[in-house]
Amino acid sequence: MATTMMKHATGTREEWLAARLDLLEAEKELTRQSDALAKRRQELPWVRVDKTYRFDTEEGSASLQELFRGRSQLLVYHFMFGPDYEAGCPSCSAIADGFNGFAVHLANHDVMLMAVSRAPLPKLVEFKRRMGWTFPWASAYATDFNADFNIWFTEKQQRDGGIDYNYRREGKWQLRGSDNPVTQMATQTGTDAATYTRERPGVSAFALEDGVVYHTYSAYARGLDSLWGMYQWLDRAPKGRNEQGIWWKHHDKYAAR
Repeated sequence: MATTMMKHATGTREEWLAARLDLLEAEKELTRQSDALAKRRQELPWVRVDKTYRFDTEEGSASLQELFRGRSQLLVYHFMFGPDYEAGCPSCSAIADGFNGFAVHLANHDVMLMAVSRAPLPKLVEFKRRMGWTFPWASAYATDFNADFNIWFTEKQQRDGGIDYNYRREGKWQLRGSDNPVTQMATQTGTDAATYTRERPGVSAFALEDGVVYHTYSAYARGLDSLWGMYQWLDRAPKGRNEQGIWWKHHDKYAAR
């Protein structure tokens, strides 16, 4: 739907170019900082994963090592889709819309990209078919994987304030009113806000070396911003993110245009 553009300064092409060149220097500095941060990520110490996990995949039961599928690196997107959900989280779904296309490129560069959720495999397969996705998706329904990597919490933890997420301890969970972003998101998954928020989004990286799996990196919450391709485009649009509440949906829920 078309909207009225905000009032904004106008100028000549020369004035625009001068301002653009000034901005370019800041963009270049940000790129250099991003490169330096990437190097620091790669320099984090690796932590050996000795615990045994078994996942359900469309190819059958698999260990964490088998999720690498012959690669030496594994990226896991912790997709919010709990056993009580009727559909995947719309935010995670928007992120998955992006990586669905380039997962094949990573797979041909020694990096396996795998989504992992707690919902039983049949629910994941059905939703994956609905969305038209092709990336591999594993169910951690019968494992401690999501709890161990701090992206799933019990009702007791939620009630007692025992949630450690995004490297900090959260207070006791409470949500007042029904017209809020969390409830709107929960509704799209067919759950209530409390059930919805016991699942959390994140990304974790693993390395496989000499038959041993190592955990190398994890990020959560706003740490996923750069992986959300939609926002990278919006940040370059004239009106930016221009958000007033939750506006995105599962991609098959938008009206035809």
